[in-house]
Amino acid sequence: MNIALLIAGGSGNRMGQDIPKQFMHVDGAPIIIRTMQCFQQHPDISAIAVVCLKGWETVLQSYANQFMIDKLKWIFPGGDSGMESIHNGIYGLKEKGCDDEDLVLIHDGVRPLLSQEIISSNIAICKAYGYAITGIQCREAILESGDGFTSTTSIPRDTLIRTQTPQTFRLKNIINAHESACRKGIVNSVASCTLLAELNENIEMHIVPGSEKNIKITTVEDLEILKALMHTSKDEWLK
Repeated sequence: MNIALLIAGGSGNRMGQDIPKQFMHVDGAPIIIRTMQCFQQHPDISAIAVVCLKGWETVLQSYANQFMIDKLKWIFPGGDSGMESIHNGIYGLKEKGCDDEDLVLIHDGVRPLLSQEIISSNIAICKAYGYAITGIQCREAILESGDGFTSTTSIPRDTLIRTQTPQTFRLKNIINAHESACRKGIVNSVASCTLLAELNENIEMHIVPGSEKNIKITTVEDLEILKALMHTSKDEWLK
């Protein structure tokens, strides 16, 4: 199976709103539902699982029923960090009887403009090489700063990749990575790709081209950009 594992266990404190950002409505639907629809519509996705903020599981299932997300099979409890939420999700899939060879597309629950092409590429690259990390070549000039206010050092951008999600693994491989992290005392890596890098096991991660439209909603400004992207289309004269 190809399983979408959506991480929606955060409270969204940086958004500063009264409800978690994944449940905020944009044009009549919650952000988490719009994200789920990306996978619901893809013919090669067999099932959807969501790691959900504790206390919001019933709300999530009700929205899924309302918007006919029938690929939603499992809801797992969120953790105190992104890494812990992913841990809960992958072990939850194992406990539900998913196969070691199943592909798991780990995706932020607040990236609702994921394209069908990126999903397809993740599946194809993971099948071919074992790992697939969505990313974009860095275009900005990069400075290094210890305090966030001053800098004396630049970092060459030519070798830098800005990662996004999905990040795709065979279930056995991502579980093995978390078990190795536990043995090495790695407890709060910011993403699955950084976890693999921190393990220092020379795991070659293959890059899937991402998109600037595959935005992660973290701030009110991101929400404004999302709304703008949803209401625009490519001009006919553009190649």
